[in-house]
Amino acid sequence: MAIILDGKATAAQIRSEVAAKTAALKEKGITPGLAVILVGDDPASRIYVNNKKKACAEVGFYSEEIALPATTTQEELLSVVDELNHRTDIHGILCQLPLPKPLDDKAVIAAISPEKDVDAFHAVNVGRIMLGEYRFLPCTPAGVMELLHRAGISPAGKTCVVVGRSNIVGKPMAMLLLHENGTVTVCHSRTPDLAAVCRQADILVAAVGRARLITADMLKPGAVVVDVGMNRDENGKLCGDVDYDNVEPLASYITPVPGGVGPMTIAMLMQNTLTAAGG
Repeated sequence: MAIILDGKATAAQIRSEVAAKTAALKEKGITPGLAVILVGDDPASRIYVNNKKKACAEVGFYSEEIALPATTTQEELLSVVDELNHRTDIHGILCQLPLPKPLDDKAVIAAISPEKDVDAFHAVNVGRIMLGEYRFLPCTPAGVMELLHRAGISPAGKTCVVVGRSNIVGKPMAMLLLHENGTVTVCHSRTPDLAAVCRQADILVAAVGRARLITADMLKPGAVVVDVGMNRDENGKLCGDVDYDNVEPLASYITPVPGGVGPMTIAMLMQNTLTAAGG
């Protein structure tokens, strides 16, 4: 039986820590401020934005939602970003992705000041992560590392396999494990014999977005399994990239879906915003 890496409980602990530091910052006259830009009416994006606003209220941040119609032009969106860049009461800016077509998300990310880029998607912040001299980390990989740290799991000297090479999760995840002296392999859709590579892993991070891709025969017994996936199965039930029921008995530690990495992502966004405000 694996030990459950409880993201819900850990995220609550982090939010409590952030709230305490925020209260101390407020005594110095600084209230961390987060602006969230939402373009269009995508239902999933609306849920994510509402969750972020709720988390801000819980830790004592000022939060502001800028809701724009799907017909917003690129120029109008960039103008909103520019205004937020210059506001002293806003310390963090994020634009909820995906954007409606034909808006260019890369141009929007590039327009956000690196000092207010609490998603850590800007090229400057990505470069800092490569160098190991970062101020912010992308929220999901940062959440994974925090779960490992708080469970006393060190990547040092371990074989780490990351399945997925996205800019948001896979690539930065690999760099963070590497910074902590893990030996890292990044797998993707063109990796031959994925199962053989996964079976080498002491720490396996699945972040590819394919329901139950990682099966029990792909696991080294005793491996730490981190499931970043958030999918719907054939019955519409929420599930991860890992076949949890069959993998869990073989793993030493495992994250559930839901209640694993998901809550950690928003908790780390709160931490990044606090950092941006000087906390």
